[in-house]
Formats: sequence, structure tokens, C-alpha cells
Amino acid sequence: MNLLQNINNPADLRKLPRHQLVPLADELRNFLLDSVSKTGGHLSSNLGTVELTVALHYVFNTPHDRIVWDVGHQTYTHKILTGRREQFHTLRQLDGISGFPRRVESEYDTFGTAHSSTSISAALGMAMAAKIKGEQRHAIAVIGDGSMTAGMAFEALNNAGVEEDCNLLVILNDNDMSISPPVGALNRYLARLMSGQFYAAAKNVGKSVLPAPMLELAKKLEEHAKGMVVPATMFEEFGFNYIGPIDGHDLDSLVPTLQNIRNLKGPQFLHVVTKKGQGYKLAEAEPILYHGTGKFNPAEGIKPATAPAKLTYTEVFGSWLCDMAAHDERLVGITPAMREGSGMVRFHAEYPQRYFDVGIAEQHSVTFAGGLACEGMKPVVAIYSTFLQRAYDQLIHDVALQNLDVTFALDRAGLVGADGATHAGNYDLAYLRCIPNMVVMAASDENECRQMLTTAYQYPGPAAVRYPRGAGIGAAVSKELTAIDLGKGELRRQGERVAIMAFGAMVAPSLKAGDALNATVANMRFVKPLDVELVKELAASHDYLVTVEEGCVMGGAGAAVAEALAEAGIAKPLLILGLPDQFIDHGDPAKLLASVGLDADGIARSIKTRFLGGEPRLVVSNG
Repeated sequence: MNLLQNINNPADLRKLPRHQLVPLADELRNFLLDSVSKTGGHLSSNLGTVELTVALHYVFNTPHDRIVWDVGHQTYTHKILTGRREQFHTLRQLDGISGFPRRVESEYDTFGTAHSSTSISAALGMAMAAKIKGEQRHAIAVIGDGSMTAGMAFEALNNAGVEEDCNLLVILNDNDMSISPPVGALNRYLARLMSGQFYAAAKNVGKSVLPAPMLELAKKLEEHAKGMVVPATMFEEFGFNYIGPIDGHDLDSLVPTLQNIRNLKGPQFLHVVTKKGQGYKLAEAEPILYHGTGKFNPAEGIKPATAPAKLTYTEVFGSWLCDMAAHDERLVGITPAMREGSGMVRFHAEYPQRYFDVGIAEQHSVTFAGGLACEGMKPVVAIYSTFLQRAYDQLIHDVALQNLDVTFALDRAGLVGADGATHAGNYDLAYLRCIPNMVVMAASDENECRQMLTTAYQYPGPAAVRYPRGAGIGAAVSKELTAIDLGKGELRRQGERVAIMAFGAMVAPSLKAGDALNATVANMRFVKPLDVELVKELAASHDYLVTVEEGCVMGGAGAAVAEALAEAGIAKPLLILGLPDQFIDHGDPAKLLASVGLDADGIARSIKTRFLGGEPRLVVSNG
């Protein structure tokens, strides 16, 4: 790392002669592979953007010029070049650097991103702010072809195209990959654009034309790029000047192209073509496998697990989906570009006519499901808890208001570990239970998850089942498609004085706490409809009541219990344990839960402190 070790910020990078950028890119790629293989993280996407990142920081005066990275999981090279190389061994670990851009982490992280399709909107806002303030700076949005499938990206293009004098550059990083294989008409358009002999000729436009004077540049681009196949039509109709496509791994094309674009006025659109996993053959061959990795040996690659592991909740859902589809031909499965993450690979293979990947378009996925339900189909929307937030209006207006029969399988509920606050599913219990007609369930183990999915599917209206990321507790899963009684919890442990009402994944640590305190423990199962009769019974037979949930305290399951007690006129000391009113950073999930008092020891300690060591009193705790 002879070059890399001397670069502590982009100003150091800009001191290098052009001919040293290629060996620097090689050093960066080796550093990334070595580091990520030891910590885990997003690999394929970062290997694919090394040269583009180098070129951007080399040409533009960052951080004065703003770069917004869409999704942000491809910013590892950006972080290394902006002063965080020595911290890179802490990537995605507790108190370490984030796997995504964060404004509090660096002045070079101009906008916090971790969900897709926000970059053009944010960069346009920055460009317009510069215009209003009379500042000369560029705003650059780097967005992938997968992220361009979302409506928000096109809303931003529509807005930006009429701002003729703003310094906005949109870079389409076309790698033919989102997390799942890309879908839809836009991808087909880009595929046609890149097919045949056109790309072989057009990718050299940057080399042969762009160093020429600007007048000649415009003339040649029109002649050699746009005139050949007219690839620019769609983007130029939005008001952008389209340039490209160029090879995103060729610094001899990237650097002069960006240097010339820097001198252009108005909205610019640069189309670059990259390859996920570039430079590491195993990742190039299987970019999905190497999208998000754990620790591995780079020489051997990722090896399949040798020991049988516990089923993950995602696997439980995937098996249930196929079993229910065999039982009911009305079932259709919908995912917003998360086929692998949501466990739908097998369903796609076995029922391709009933599988719909709608792209990164969460809003559309929910309303699309509503339309299917109107015609007697039985849609199941597999979506991460944090991503359903993006479709909240559609959930209320297009599904719940019309009481349509749609099942929502909410993966990644609660804290998610290394991905941190942006991906944590901390709010679904609160934002779902306030919606009329909704049924909301939280699974405490793998078998109950399967039963709840069946219950939700059989319920003739909107119903959601939330379950956490990763493996369950090792419960045996029945092959039967059996439901549970709607709105009924169950006693899991009989004790004295203290009654713990646990929801979902918090049942297991609550049982351990119950053993330590000789407390009663109930698996409440339903957040809505809440088992009010069970709440009343526990209040009548115990001195103290406790609720435990892996979700926000404000408006969550504990709040539902408090409301039920108030409605019944029952005054009883109540302790509500859940996630605090703050965003929780990345780190090991068990350590994060312990840090907010939601492990067995923390639950027991909170109960002892509040009730068993002093006078009882009504209290709401944030953990």
C-alpha cells in the first residue's frame, strides 16, 4: 500500500499524477477485500465502485462539492479516502464506523443514506441551496440502476430537469444489479442500450472525444453517442444533458469525462457501466452471495455452513409460503426487490406465475397487492419492517381503509445488528396498531411464526406478522398449516406477584427473567387485537405488571396494555420495557439488546429495581 498509506483525505489524492490512479485503485481493491473478509460487510458493490470513487474525489473539490451516494452500501472506498482507513477494522461493529454514510461521522458524508432512491432529491436540494446562497459548488448524486426503479428517483428527475442553472450531476452506476436481480421496463431499456456493438464503440467516447474543446465535445457526443442509438431520449426528456455510457472501471475515461462535465452548466446525467465484484473473480461470478458477507477467507471464498444451523425466521417464511401456495392457488407472493433477503427464491422457482418482484418500489408493492385482493387473489407482501415505513400511506389508504385481504410478512423486526438504525424495524408495532382493520402479531419462535402466518392468511382483511432477523430459538416447526385463535395469548410460566407480558422475540428472555424472579410470564402473541381478558386476569392476580417488547415504547405494545387497563378502570403498577426514544447504532445484536436492558438480566434487573426493592409505582421505562 505504498500509495494508499499516504492518502488521508481527498486533498492528498488530488496531489497524485494521473498515471498513479490505476495502481491506487488496485491497492484500494486489495485493502477492501482483506478488510471486509475480516469484519464482514458489503463487498460486491464496493469492489464495483473503486475507480468511480477515486475519479470523483480526484476531479471534484470535496467536501466543498457534495457527493450523495444512493443506498450508501458502496461507500467503503469513499470512507477509506476520507480519513477513515485506520478505523476500517471497526466497520459495522459497536462504537465503530458505519457501513453507510453518516453526517455525524464525517464532513464528507454529506447525506445519510441506507435506503434507496433518495440521492437525486437530496443532491438537488443541495444544488438549489448553493444557487440561493450564491455559492459555486457541485452536487453529485450517484445512483444505481436498481435504485432507479423507484418512483422517488423519477420525481426528483422531474423536478431537477426544469432547474436549468443548477449545478447538479446525476451519475447512473449501471451494474445490472440491485440486491436481487433487477426487474422491470427500465432495466430492459438499459439492457438494450448496452447490448450488441453499441457499448463496444460508445464506451470509448470518453477517451476519443472528451479531452477536446467543449464545442467539439458537444458536437462529437451528439454524433457518436446520441446519434447512434439515441440512448439519451428518456433522460433528456426530463431536461438533462445525457453523456455516456462510459466504462466505469476505466480511469482514462472517467477522469477527463468528469473534468469536462465539471465545466458544464445545468443538470447533467452521466451513465457509467460497472461490474459488481470487479477484481475478485468469486464475487464477479456470484455478486448476490458476496453482496453482504460475514467473515471469510479470500483465498477460499465463502463456504457453505458445515454444521446444521437453526432455521432462520426468513427460512420459516419461505417454506410456509410454498406450502400455502400448494394449498391455495389464489396465493401470490410480492417482494420489492428482496427475493433473497425475504426468502422467496424457492417460491419464485416453484410458482413463477404467482411471483412478483416489483423492483425497489415499496409504495407500488402495497397498492399492487390491494388491486390483486380486489379481484379475489390472496396477496402476501414480504417486506422488511423498515421498508414498509416507505409505503405507510398506501398501507392506510389503499389496503386498510378498504379492509382488503392482504398479508404482510415483516422480516427484520426489532434491532438488526450491523446494519444499524437505518435498517432496524423498531416502529412497526406502533405504526401498525393505530390503523383500523389491522391485525398485528409478533412471533416468539419459529413454529409460532408459521402458525401466525397461517392465521394472518386466513384472516379476511389486512394482517401483519413481525419476526426478527436471523435464527430462532430452535423450536421444532410443524408441517401443518394450523392457525391460532385470533387475539388470544397464552400463559407460559406461572409465578407470583409479578406478571410479565412479553411480545414476540422478548418471550425467551422474559422466561429466563421469570425463572430468576418466580414471576408469571405470558406470551401475548397479538398486539392487535390485544388479549384484554388475559390482561385483566393478570392484573387481578398479581401485584405488579410488566410489558416487554423489542420495539419503541411510545405507542407500542406496552402502550396498548396501558390503554386497556385505563379503559377497564384498573389502576395497577405497570412497568413498560422496550426500546428507548433514540436511534440505536450498529453492533452485535445481543450486545445492543443488553445495552438497552432487553436481555434476561436486564429485564430482571429493571423489575427488581422498580418493584421488588422499593415502593411500587406506575412508571414507563425506556429500558
